[in-house]
Amino acid sequence: MEKIRGQVERVTFVGEESGYSVIKVKIPGRRDPVPVVGNFVSVTPGEILSMEGSWGMHPKFGEQFRMERYETLAPATAEGIRKYLGSGLIKGIGPVMAKRIVARFGEETLEIIDQFPEKLLEVEGIGAYRLEKIQKAWADQKDIRELMVFLRSHNVSAAYATRIFKHYGKSSLEVVQNNPYRLAMDVFGIGFVTADKIASNMGFSKDSPLRAEAGVLYVLQKATEEGHACVPRTWLLNKSLELLDISLSVLEGAVTGLLADGRLVLQVVPQESLSQWGDEEAIYLKGYHLAEVQVARKLRALQMFPVLHNRLDEKTAMAWLDENLSLKLAELQAEAVRRSLLEKVLVITGGPGTGKTTLIRAILALYGKAGGRVCLAAPTGRAAKRLSEATGHDASTIHRLLEFSPQMGGFQRNEQKPLNGDLFIVDETSMLDILLAHHLLKAIPGNATLILVGDVDQLPSVGPGNVLKDILASGEIPAVRLTQIFRQARESHIVTNAHLVRQGKFPKMPHAGDSLQDFYHIEKEDPEEALSVILKLCSQRIPERFALDPVDGIQVLSPMHRGAVGIQRLNSALQGVLNQETRSVERGGRTFKLRDKVMQTRNNYDKEIFNGDMGRIVRIDMENQEILVDVDGRRIPYDFSELDELVLAYAVTVHKAQGSEYPAVVFPLLTQHYMMLQRNLLYTAITRARKLVVLVGSKKALAMAIKNDKTQRRHTLLAERLRGLLDF
Repeated sequence: MEKIRGQVERVTFVGEESGYSVIKVKIPGRRDPVPVVGNFVSVTPGEILSMEGSWGMHPKFGEQFRMERYETLAPATAEGIRKYLGSGLIKGIGPVMAKRIVARFGEETLEIIDQFPEKLLEVEGIGAYRLEKIQKAWADQKDIRELMVFLRSHNVSAAYATRIFKHYGKSSLEVVQNNPYRLAMDVFGIGFVTADKIASNMGFSKDSPLRAEAGVLYVLQKATEEGHACVPRTWLLNKSLELLDISLSVLEGAVTGLLADGRLVLQVVPQESLSQWGDEEAIYLKGYHLAEVQVARKLRALQMFPVLHNRLDEKTAMAWLDENLSLKLAELQAEAVRRSLLEKVLVITGGPGTGKTTLIRAILALYGKAGGRVCLAAPTGRAAKRLSEATGHDASTIHRLLEFSPQMGGFQRNEQKPLNGDLFIVDETSMLDILLAHHLLKAIPGNATLILVGDVDQLPSVGPGNVLKDILASGEIPAVRLTQIFRQARESHIVTNAHLVRQGKFPKMPHAGDSLQDFYHIEKEDPEEALSVILKLCSQRIPERFALDPVDGIQVLSPMHRGAVGIQRLNSALQGVLNQETRSVERGGRTFKLRDKVMQTRNNYDKEIFNGDMGRIVRIDMENQEILVDVDGRRIPYDFSELDELVLAYAVTVHKAQGSEYPAVVFPLLTQHYMMLQRNLLYTAITRARKLVVLVGSKKALAMAIKNDKTQRRHTLLAERLRGLLDF
């Protein structure tokens, strides 16, 4: 073992999961910086490192020092301090400000920041606001580093420290030391496996009750991420045993304890549903059980209130529509309008081209004539925008309608403060998960009419539950299914082919020599060839022939995350051909460039941005360590530590595209996707396009998708509750 000491000049590479880094260190007596490799805890240019290790030769990069142990020392020279502060370590101090501060205080700079921060006000550009920002960042950085050292001492990546600190603040270290399993449920990006690794290294027993309870909660949480509101008890035990490798008695003790303290709820499955469930008991996380019970209760309660007959007489209203509506309503549309005047809760479902929007406009016209107060909403910003444009009536997201405020503790509209309105129309209801449905229904006043509009043949919600399908399956809520495709819609191959796919039939393709059409299938068996075709379609062929913007006008969808034409590979390749910007930031092995198309991957209530929302990066601010993302005209800041919430969105999964509509959709379909090839997935992908659909792949894969109408069952008991088979 040899000892060396030097100043960090540059951090060349950091593996965020492993902590393995490649850095360049300036050592006294050597002209050029020396490459050093090893597992470091967040080293920063300008720091002085005292290291032990050995010299070696890399076959490609030459001589390097392999660090085994090291100690970090604060930089002592003015130049070292300037590099240290200018590296982005402290939010509010970039390279320019670092130079000014060091020019004023020299080698005493770090002591001034730590002990006498008010003196920073002597530096040009630092006022009270920036000083407060710098002080907080300096204090936080000290706490984060302490947490990093603790994590690395237990062989856990220091990359998790910022996420943990963001959630728990100054109590982070105490939380991790007392119960590391809390991380699995509380901190985004840290799962049970990581928390279990920390706990094991800290000496927690494999049979610890804390471990068993955390494992059960983790399995249930993962089930909700797959769409289940609850799971069969036997399934939960089996999955938990696989994960934990403990005795059944310890596991059952953990489940009993979780049921006793109310974190889990057990529900006996009705006799009529046993054949589907295969288990006599279902288990819920507490919040999902409450949501499901309350959704059923509120839907039933709404039906009990009287309809506003005094405002809207059915016969008079229908006669007025016949005289004043320029477009004649089809039979089922007229039936839906009549039912909207008679029923307190109504479901309207139908595929593309069946006149759902025309129907909504007719209902809005009637309520407008009667002076009724109408509210239109949809689960996502894009869906709300489309609804507003189609109807000419203001529409909002459900979150905005319910006045969501993270500072005020959540949704401000509820039973105590209901919404004001006579009619509530909610579009894209297939996207409505059980939690959001619960909050919406809590705020609907008892004397109002609720109309749920959606396409039940699309994929279900990203979140847990299957609200629209369960409501229809119950048979307890009045519903109208629109089936007639109108003439104008029939002229679109997108619409007609979507309905053919829904019926289990092959889509019709344009013949050779036809003029430009709106639906194509380019046959490719080889995944690499398919990828090459997709890149050319997006960068050249579609923009040139259809005059569409290659980024905003075209959306690539894919059934899978991995593989040659999975989301990850597609995004990397599309970024390469569609975005030539050089300004970028790297995090977690991903590169985000200025002007990149990105998507939010989780609900962030503080930013009022939600899972699936898409935007463009409009600014990268290295000094303040943040980027700005434009999402439908709103500029949303992301700290560099929050970039794990974003992914590139040149290509997205079909699930994430729900509620959105794009001018053109390119969709690869290959047999390597066989696990995900389902009819409703293909149908949903096709119906996301307004002007153009291009399928790229094999006929065999297309046939597999069309044939497979056996979608994965989602475990819920909402339909049973609506039918009165379970108590409220």
